[in-house]
Amino acid sequence: MLAEVHEHDGYPVNWPDPPEAWLTPPVLVASWVAELHGRVAGHVVLSRSAAGDAAPGLWSARAGTGTDATAVVNRLFVAPWARGHGIGALLMARAVTEAKNRGLHPVLDVVASDTAAAALYERLGWRLLATVEQQWAPGQKVAVRCYAAAP
Repeated sequence: MLAEVHEHDGYPVNWPDPPEAWLTPPVLVASWVAELHGRVAGHVVLSRSAAGDAAPGLWSARAGTGTDATAVVNRLFVAPWARGHGIGALLMARAVTEAKNRGLHPVLDVVASDTAAAALYERLGWRLLATVEQQWAPGQKVAVRCYAAAP
């Protein structure tokens, strides 16, 4: 399914090798999949802050806490064939609930060019903290929108 999303949407921007490691980062707290008609239709991860995550630092600076008070929602994707059923919103709600149950504030980074994802987050009440530019690889600068869940 990740390969299908990558081919259809260009997400993730850089194809991970191996994809299994990308889906289960070392800072993983929890992950979920959604099913539709007996098929895996979506995925989301909740993790601790890692190098390269911009939103945890931005939110922590505003809240006067450390990044250890945040949880990062990431690796969210829905299969193209399963879109339009509210799966992305359902997965986001599950990750946010888990973060809050752990006493952590949910944050996320999204590539600025992914306007559909940004629209979902904003529709769900997430607040834009800033747009930052990151160096992902030699010669690859990427604009990233950083969000925090509403308190």
